[in-house]
Parts: sequence; structure tokens; C-alpha cells
Amino acid sequence: MSIQQLLLCLSLGVACVSAKPTEKKDRVHHEAQLSDKVHDDAQSFDYDHDAFLGADEAKTFDQLTPEESKERLGVIVDKIDTDKDGFVTEGELKAWIKKAQKKYVYDSVERQWQEFDLNQDGFISWDEYRNVTYGTYLDDPDPDDGFNYKQMMVRDERRFKMADKDGDLTATKEEFTAFLHPEEYDYMKDIVVQETMEDIDKNGDGFIDLEEYIGDMYSHDGDTDEPEWVKTEREQFVEFRDKNRDGKMDKEETKDWILPSDYDHAEAEARHLVYESDQNKVGQNLLSPAFWGARIPHEHRPYVQAGHAALGVAARGRAPR
Repeated sequence: MSIQQLLLCLSLGVACVSAKPTEKKDRVHHEAQLSDKVHDDAQSFDYDHDAFLGADEAKTFDQLTPEESKERLGVIVDKIDTDKDGFVTEGELKAWIKKAQKKYVYDSVERQWQEFDLNQDGFISWDEYRNVTYGTYLDDPDPDDGFNYKQMMVRDERRFKMADKDGDLTATKEEFTAFLHPEEYDYMKDIVVQETMEDIDKNGDGFIDLEEYIGDMYSHDGDTDEPEWVKTEREQFVEFRDKNRDGKMDKEETKDWILPSDYDHAEAEARHLVYESDQNKVGQNLLSPAFWGARIPHEHRPYVQAGHAALGVAARGRAPR
């Protein structure tokens, strides 16, 4: 597969690997988990550690010396306290945890940024993206390789314009992130639904009926007997997907299916951490050294718990330098 084809798959969400007929295609978008650890403070604080730092950063953190650990925590607290009032609110902590939760998204954008920012001006224009992604296909938009590049380019441009909030056909890094990962942004969710419906709605009536729904997940490929999971999906469509029982899914029903309102783990974790550390129970905290000392590697705790050490100072908005 060429670089251009790979980029097309990444940006358009195209299934690039041929699945077996009995394998289920999952179009539902779920939030990344905060940690694969068990969330049980009575056992350990590993889950909180991962949620607060991100799993990868948590592993790195475990390798730091006590002094490095203390200093790093101070810098992190300073970053969380965005309004610099010396307190960390539930909202600030939720935003920080969300950022750690979506690190894989930002890492993906960073890896691709230099590839597209051809003139190195810190922005990516539609022309730059189009030339990198479709460059060799612009003269022959319908080559004999199974890809309809003209159609894909039109669809890409529509999504790019949706992500481009100010309409200047030039994307900031945040806008480019919304373009590559539209499911992560509320203002992009309509385009996710639209693209999904275009993929599945084979008769072009603007709806997804039962056979289109099943056909997107499963190909009979000559088999007369459907796997059990296909039968279950038929029941799911009738009982839950098609809420108004008209035999098809409209845009709102499709949105409920592919972009479910999941339990917000980041919000729950932020609420939990603030409650545990908020001694006065006023909905904000100073991220006390004792509390966070318990949530970092055991051998580092004395350095953080010792009175108003560097972490305590940083929690008041003055990170050690």
C-alpha cells in the first residue's frame, strides 16, 4: 500500500484490511480508557496514577529520582491550574485528564504534521493537504486500484472545511486534529454521522434500513447460515437502534448508535480526585502533598509529603524552577 493510500485510509476512516465475512465491523466510537488497572484505592492508586499522568507518562514517572518526581509534579500542578488562582477545580482537573486520555490523538497529529505543513509556516492549508494526499492522482483521479480518489477528495474537502472554523481554508493544529479525528469534537459529530450514513445507505434514500445496517457489518459470501452475532445485531436494530420503529435509522438514531453518550470517565475521575483531596469540601483543592504523595511511587512519597515542599508550593501556583 502506498503512503498516499495509507493517509487516505487514516483520514477517511476507510477499512484498509479485508475482514473475514464472519468478522464484525464496529462503527461505534468509544472513549479511550483512562487505565487498564483496577480502580480500587484500597488496593493501590495505580488507576489514579495512570489517569492523572497518562499511562505512558506514568511509566516514565516511575523511573524518576525522588527530586525529579517532586519537581515534575509541581510543574504539572502549575499547568492544571489554568487560571493561576492557586486552586485546582474539578473542571480544570477534568480538562487535564481528558488531555491525557486523548494523548494518542495528539501524538497521531504530531506524527503527521510535518508531512503536510510543506512551507513550515505552522499551518496546513487545504492545498497542502490535497497535494500530499492526492498529488500523484490529481491528473488521474479514478485509477484502476479500487479507490475513487475524486469522490474521496470531495469528501475530504468537505470535512476539512467543517474543521476549519474561521473558513480560511488553513488549519491550525487544533483544527487539523478535528479534521483527522472528528469523533473527538462536538462540532464535527454531524460530519461523522453524515459520512457514516453515506457509506451504509446504499439506496440513497437518506436512511439506513435493516439490510443496509447488516450489510455494512457482514457479507454472506455464499453462506446461508448467519453467525449468532448477526442475528443479535438484527434484534439490536429492531429493539434499540430504530427507536421510532419505522424500519430505518435517521440521522439522530444513527448518531445515537455510532456516538453514544458514554459514561464520562474523566469527569468521574476528576470528581473522585477532588473529593478525596478537598479537605474543606468546597469543590476545589490545593492538591495537598499528602494526598498526591500517596498517588506517586512509594519510595518518592516522603519527599512530597514533607511539609510545604516544592509540590506544596507549586500547588499554590508557584512551580519550582
